Amino acid sequence: MADRLPLIAANWKMNFTIEESLKFITALTHELKAAGNVEIVIAPPFTALYSTGVALSETPFKLAAQNMFWEESGAFTGEISGAFIKDVGCEYVILGHSERRQIFGESNEMIAKKVQAAIRHNLVPILCIGETLAEREARKTWNICENQLKTALSSIQLKAIENFIIAYEPVWAIGTGRQATPEQAQEIHHMIRNWISKTFDGATAQRLRILYGGSVKAKTSREILSQPDVDGVLVGGASLDPVEFAEIIRSVPQK
Repeated sequence: MADRLPLIAANWKMNFTIEESLKFITALTHELKAAGNVEIVIAPPFTALYSTGVALSETPFKLAAQNMFWEESGAFTGEISGAFIKDVGCEYVILGHSERRQIFGESNEMIAKKVQAAIRHNLVPILCIGETLAEREARKTWNICENQLKTALSSIQLKAIENFIIAYEPVWAIGTGRQATPEQAQEIHHMIRNWISKTFDGATAQRLRILYGGSVKAKTSREILSQPDVDGVLVGGASLDPVEFAEIIRSVPQK
């Protein structure tokens, strides 16, 4: 993985109250005496962002939001702007997650506007891309991923893309217990890096971190993380267990 710092991100989705979030952080810091050469990012639900951020301030862990809206303020009931999540201490924001695309109907164009808003607020986007099972079986995996990348990054300047995180998460592996093989993950990650190289430049492509997401578990993470173009993982269900999440962090190959 060249000199790219591995990143392990926990996406708690719609789980954990404030109290539960704080208990998790206490348990994780107890479990993980030394994280090694790895960056750790926690994405709680909106209601727990501030409290979790305060707890994380005494750790090397970073705070992320699970979503955001592209407008700055106004009559958008129920939405959260980049300014709000920046205000509570977020450095990262997950955008384009398959559940946002599949359940809430977010289009590539909507996600592109969110990406631009994140950059305006100096938030690092964790941009999720991936194909459904039907698209994979129709051999459209790369076409789908390339279109998602092309739309989301169409108006992004080279300087901004350097800090991006891209997460490849095959939709058919989200919450299903199924997982792409290490070889399948590596193939798509390599294609993503090649596309970034051709679209922006080679140096940027080598610096950009690409994560794998999709039913990541401690027992399978080491092999996934050993692939040359896999720079970390975006963890869903397994990130709700501090012991298992710590095991995933410890599975990062150390140089």
